[in-house]
Amino acid sequence: MTGALVTKPIYVLNGPNLNRLGTREPHLYGATTLAQIEAMCREAAGDTPLHFRQSNREYELIDWIHEAIDEGSAIVINPAAFSFTSMAILDALKMFPGPIIELHITNIHRREPIYHRSYVSLAATAVIAGLGAEGYPIAVQAAKAMVDRSTP
Repeated sequence: MTGALVTKPIYVLNGPNLNRLGTREPHLYGATTLAQIEAMCREAAGDTPLHFRQSNREYELIDWIHEAIDEGSAIVINPAAFSFTSMAILDALKMFPGPIIELHITNIHRREPIYHRSYVSLAATAVIAGLGAEGYPIAVQAAKAMVDRSTP
């Protein structure tokens, strides 16, 4: 049945340094703050519950992924630098049964070679890169649609 209400929350998880958006290298990441991005995501989610979180700590992101495994319908994750270093985040994401959208504000493929190989991509259902802050509400809408399509 399509058009069903997504009742389990979508988790929007943000990795290290994203709490500095708006002031951190605005020539790369823009002037939009993480609080503004959260508002954009909540608007895109509509009636769907949404957990929006940020941490500079790898273990905390893993704990939130574990929580999403038990309670969530989808994960939108911008793991930031952990994309390229964290096998532990990859292993946690591989346990998640629903859609996972990996999100990057910049186009990581136009950046330095170290940014070209994301471990998270190995578990992601879809990847959005290079749309700036506008990628977040698009990711939330896409996650809702994916969950809706998979709901009997």
